Amino acid sequence: MSLHDDAVLVLKGYEGQDALRQVYLDHLATHPDGLWKACGDGHITASALVIDPSRGQVLLTLHKKLRMWLQMGGHCEPVDRTLAQAALREGTEESGIAGLTLLPGGPVRLDRHHTPCAWHLDVQYAAVAADGAVEAISDESLDLRWFPYAEVADVADESVVRLLEATRARL
Repeated sequence: MSLHDDAVLVLKGYEGQDALRQVYLDHLATHPDGLWKACGDGHITASALVIDPSRGQVLLTLHKKLRMWLQMGGHCEPVDRTLAQAALREGTEESGIAGLTLLPGGPVRLDRHHTPCAWHLDVQYAAVAADGAVEAISDESLDLRWFPYAEVADVADESVVRLLEATRARL
């Protein structure tokens, strides 16, 4: 199965955000390259909110280009066979934490936003860090920091706050 086929199946099975989900499905139907950065009309991206439920914290990255506190995530790559794999790869690369596990049940949210490169149709997962996990900053970040759930709204935008709320509801 191709990543494109996986994305369609994941989105068809995603419950909620029906209008936005349909935008993603329409995009994939009209853009065979709709998962790749080269698609100038926008592309599907995958992200993972790294959480430590035992400490009530979330790991955010201060994105180097956007200079915003965000969850880990980014463009799909040819090595990715599934959206979940892409999200887990991005979460691991950007957090430096090995052994992350995605929360069961597929994506937590969808979020469409404009970036300097194009529209991102982000498929958002949540990844749990094991107790005692130690983060390591990547080249894509200016900083990497754990925030208590209650402080996320003070540093991040509404999309990250909504992702955290949806993640906590799934826990």
